[in-house]
Amino acid sequence: MAERIADTHAETGEGPLWHPDEERVYWVDIPPGHLYRYEPTTGDHERVYQTPDGSPLGGYTIQTDGALCLFTDDGRVSRWDPAEGGESEELARIDADTRFNDVIADPEGRVFCGTMPGEELGDLYRLETDGSWEVVVPDVDIANGMGFSRDLETFYFTESEVHRIYAFDYDQDSGEISDRRTFVETPEGDGIPDGMTVDEEGYVWSARWDGGRAVRYDPEGEVVAEIEVPARKVSSLTFGGEEYDELYLTTALGGPDATREEEGEGAGALFRYSDVDVPGVPEFRSAIGEP
Repeated sequence: MAERIADTHAETGEGPLWHPDEERVYWVDIPPGHLYRYEPTTGDHERVYQTPDGSPLGGYTIQTDGALCLFTDDGRVSRWDPAEGGESEELARIDADTRFNDVIADPEGRVFCGTMPGEELGDLYRLETDGSWEVVVPDVDIANGMGFSRDLETFYFTESEVHRIYAFDYDQDSGEISDRRTFVETPEGDGIPDGMTVDEEGYVWSARWDGGRAVRYDPEGEVVAEIEVPARKVSSLTFGGEEYDELYLTTALGGPDATREEEGEGAGALFRYSDVDVPGVPEFRSAIGEP
């Protein structure tokens, strides 16, 4: 069972990332635009940033210099330095109608970033390091977790409301993705695939919203392990620790009026699972706006 380590009551806890320069875990509560940080050596956590207007903070990446690249609800992409604090600085702006929901840096410093449905379905964008962008997967019904195979030839992408994780061919030099096929399709009533990460063996870990657990899939898409969490809405996960042998998991209450009686005793908290058999690997860093 996963251990509760930060007893936040997040409406939508999401996007955990291990910051190796600081040896801390960051994560967000999307709707109020809150960014949190957990210090493993002390067991303390704190809210370190809030969007200036209280708008949603849909995701972030770690830049090559250690700053965070924040993705908010108005297509704004900005830089915020944990060492300096203060306000964020705009780096780029994407013509998106709704908020961002999940993002990931690729090996070349680009960022794949998804948006939520609004009046129309959302999209998956690729943001280049110079701030230019394009839609790479249109008409997505809740863009979610992403990852790369260990050989960097496959890109994984989750479309939550159709209960699928896709695999694409991925070209590292250009950032192009192609040949979409279904890697995993979860059955109705078994929870919704949400955030994800890939471990050292190339196995995919997928958080299960309304499924109360995280699931490990082998490269053929077969379930090989599961971790139970005392919260119905397990939203995302990442590896951390000096050896990347700890799995950090975010959870959600799911709404402003939701309660732990309905959603589980740990709903909205940050969890850690320390008994993984296979460690993870560092996530790639973004280089948006960097020379």
